[in-house]
Amino acid sequence: MKIYNSLTKKKEELKPINEKEVKIYGCGPTVYWFAHIGNLRTYIFEDILKRVLNYNGYSVNHVMNITDVGHLTSDSDSGEDKLEKGAKKERKSVWEIAEFYTEFFKKDLELLNIIKPTKWIKATDTINDQIELIKKLEEKGFTYTISDGVYFDTSKLEKYGRLWGESERKEMKGRIEEVKEKRNQSDFALWKFSPKNEKRQMEWESPWGVGFPGWHTECVVMSIKELGIPFDIHCGGIDHIFIHHTNEIAQAEAVYDKPLANYWMHGEFLNLKDSKMSKSSGTIITLSTLKQKGFTPLAYRYLCLNTHYRSKLSFSDESMDFAENSLNKLYEKAFETFNSSKTEYSERYNEYIKKFKEYIDDDLNIPGALAMTWDMLKDKDLSDFEKHELLINFDEVFGLRLSLIKSDENISGSKYIIKTFKDDLPFWTSDINSLPEELKKLVEEREESRNNKDWDKSDEIREKIEKLGWQIEDSGNKTIIKLNN
Repeated sequence: MKIYNSLTKKKEELKPINEKEVKIYGCGPTVYWFAHIGNLRTYIFEDILKRVLNYNGYSVNHVMNITDVGHLTSDSDSGEDKLEKGAKKERKSVWEIAEFYTEFFKKDLELLNIIKPTKWIKATDTINDQIELIKKLEEKGFTYTISDGVYFDTSKLEKYGRLWGESERKEMKGRIEEVKEKRNQSDFALWKFSPKNEKRQMEWESPWGVGFPGWHTECVVMSIKELGIPFDIHCGGIDHIFIHHTNEIAQAEAVYDKPLANYWMHGEFLNLKDSKMSKSSGTIITLSTLKQKGFTPLAYRYLCLNTHYRSKLSFSDESMDFAENSLNKLYEKAFETFNSSKTEYSERYNEYIKKFKEYIDDDLNIPGALAMTWDMLKDKDLSDFEKHELLINFDEVFGLRLSLIKSDENISGSKYIIKTFKDDLPFWTSDINSLPEELKKLVEEREESRNNKDWDKSDEIREKIEKLGWQIEDSGNKTIIKLNN
């Protein structure tokens, strides 16, 4: 299995520290507001990584943090703490804000069928550990104190900025200095002092004064506390490369003289036409927004599967329409092959398994694997049974809940095939009594008019059925009734 390592800027064969276990740390949400779909794309990518590792027989120890303090409105160590700002805006305590948005985030993950982390860890639960790390940095001569806090002196670390490429290095040279007293423009806060004459809701005593930890320090402490140093893979969005992950690496190497993680993986942005998704700019769309527009959360997951995690993804209502329609077609294929008679596995079946694994093991080439899946469904050399088995097998990685597509056992011999939805998933039944009474009456009236060859009346009833949000079509001696998405 090969993955792209942002640290070395190349694909590398994955060699975990422990032969059958992979330890992953993923930067979790700052819980001051809703996660937008750009954020969620990163968590879908991380979920795919975990699923591919599981598919390859690895157990995964995945730790995700909850940033509930310390993340400033600017990555340049200025501005308010995002939790404190959110609490003022909503007139709630920071603890209430953190709890509400943490739970909302977890529900979003469930809707997207994202596997839960092995462990959640809150920044506020490791304050003492963070203070201890800063003490060690101080003892080694990497810190200095100015009026607003304790800072890391990046000039003292020879390898600072190892994640950067040439373009990032040029960008750093032109970075605006926001904290005037800093020795170097790349220096970052380890501990911020509480503002004078202002009582923060989240603040702690420390050897340097009352305050709160820097965002970059939190993740170093939480990852090492749970996974040790080094661990295998550190994940996050591409926006973390330049500052956050660079500063995590700096602290770990300054204290332990070891790499924090052996592999660094980053997901690209989701763009709205010509702009990226950004909370600060106000251009955000949440999962709830998509649901209000009639899109299902798993259709968004499907959309993300169509673009490689290291490529920008352009988002639009049109792209969501495509994803929703494609996902429904996939569900219908899973349904059509569900009750097929069992056959022996052919060599062709094994070829598809092998090809699928080649795709996913090539730096998570999910778009290639998905395209191959559609080719497989058209393959006349495969039985329907084999096609269904392959769909379920592949869905261990896709995570589209194809194994949950069910139908009545006697549906194949039924006059009616009715497609409805349960928990955003299609469900097929032959029971006409499951339909709303008004719709059931119209279906029966239409059947009677067709038997009498009264085609005008039949078409008139069809229009009434469509106005109720359903589609009806005839296939041989069967009547297919579908609820519109």
